[in-house]
Amino acid sequence: MFIVSLTYVVPLDEVDAAIPLHVAFLEKHYAAGTFLASGAKVPRTGGIILAKASSEEALQEILAEDPFHQKKLAYYDVQEFVPSRTLKGLEPLLC
Repeated sequence: MFIVSLTYVVPLDEVDAAIPLHVAFLEKHYAAGTFLASGAKVPRTGGIILAKASSEEALQEILAEDPFHQKKLAYYDVQEFVPSRTLKGLEPLLC
């Protein structure tokens, strides 16, 4: 499992212009089962994506499709972790 932390590197108006394309990217990977949760940071300096992928390399290939990445709107920090406990009902997240 991976936590992807995006940090915007451009003004928010440039980010906002790319939101529709970014949302389409997210929807594609939710449908594929890769993305499990996502949302904006507070304050709005970027976002977080919780993802499942076979490897960090595979996830990096997916993230390269993100319009935020392609337009150089955000920096991505990827952290892998192995969940060992979850809230009841979220057991499928366990590796």
